[in-house]
Amino acid sequence: MQPVQLGLVGCGVIGQAHLRATANLPQLRFAAVCDVREEAARTAAAQYGIPTVYTNVTDLLADPAIQGVVLALPAHLRTALALAAFAAGKHVLIEKPVAMNAGEVRTLIAARGGLVAGCCSSRMRFLPSAQVAADFLASGALGKLRLVRCRALIAAPPPPATPPPAWRLNRSLNGGGILMNWGCYDLDYLFGLLGWTLQPQRVLAQTWTNIPAYAAYAAPGSDAETHVTALVNCADSITLTYERGEFMPTQTDEAWQIIGEEGALRLRMTPAAQKQLFHDTASARGTESRVLWQGDEEWELVHRGPVADFAAAISEGRQPLTSLEQALVIQQLTDAIYQAATCGECVEVK
Repeated sequence: MQPVQLGLVGCGVIGQAHLRATANLPQLRFAAVCDVREEAARTAAAQYGIPTVYTNVTDLLADPAIQGVVLALPAHLRTALALAAFAAGKHVLIEKPVAMNAGEVRTLIAARGGLVAGCCSSRMRFLPSAQVAADFLASGALGKLRLVRCRALIAAPPPPATPPPAWRLNRSLNGGGILMNWGCYDLDYLFGLLGWTLQPQRVLAQTWTNIPAYAAYAAPGSDAETHVTALVNCADSITLTYERGEFMPTQTDEAWQIIGEEGALRLRMTPAAQKQLFHDTASARGTESRVLWQGDEEWELVHRGPVADFAAAISEGRQPLTSLEQALVIQQLTDAIYQAATCGECVEVK
C-alpha cells in the first residue's frame, strides 16, 4: 500500500513535532510543507527530506498529490483554512483547540461532507496506559459512576528565555487561555476513556488571569486565563470537577480520577517513566488498592498518535480517534465554562 500523502501547514514548534514523530512511519509521508515564513518552511523541508515547499496555502491545497493536510497554526486561522481544505477535497487534521468556539466546529461539520476530519486533542489517548484505562472502565468494574475529577496545577518554572507567543493567552487569537490550551486534552482524555458517555448539563465556573509576579510568562496584551475551575453536573447524577492552572504560585499538583460506587481509578494523563494506574476497591475490610498498570511512556507517542491515526483513517474510510462531533462536545463544554465564569451564574450546556 502506498503511503498517505500529507501536507503540513505551519512549521512552528508543534508542526516540527509532527514531522519528527512521524519521520520513519511507512504508512504516511509528508510530501509538502507550507509556512508564510519561507525560511522556516525550507528549513523544515530540508531537515525531514520533504520535496515541496509552499508559502501560500492555496497552492498547497491545489496540489493533486496531497490527500490530507495537518493544520498546525494558531486557532484563529484554522477554521477558514479547514473550510478551504474541504472545498479542495482534502482531508483535515486540526491542531488543538479545534476552533475558537462551538459555532465554528458546527460550521466545519456541515462542510466536511464525506471527508475525514479530526482534532489532535486526542493525543494523550494514544498512550498505552490510556487504552488499559479505557478497557478497564468499559468492564464496569467501578460500578455506577459518581465523580470524574481532574486537578492539574503546574508551578511556575524559571522565566522563559524567549518571548512568549502572542497567541497563547489571547482571547482574540486563541479563543481563551489555559482551558483552550490544556483543558481540551484533559476533557478529551476523560470523556474518551469513558466512551464519550458523559453528558454535561450545567456548569459553574471561575477563571483568573496571570498574576503580576509572572508578567514575563505572558506576551504583552495577554488577556486570557491561566487558572480555571469548574463544577459540571452531568446526566445520571455524575459530577465532573475540573481545575487547571499554569504559572501557579504553588507547587505542582496533578490528579485525574474516576470514582464509582464500587471503586475508583487513579490516573496520570501525561507520559512518565514508571507511570502507574491504581485501582481502589471497596470491600468489607475498607478501601484496598492495587497497581492496575505500570510502564514507561514517552512524549514521542503523544505526537505520533494523532497523525498516524489520521493517515489510517484516510486509508480505512473512517473518522479519527477524536472526530469533529466529539471535538464539538468538548468545545460546547468549554464555551459553557467561559460563559459561566463571565456571568458568575450556572449555565446550561447546549
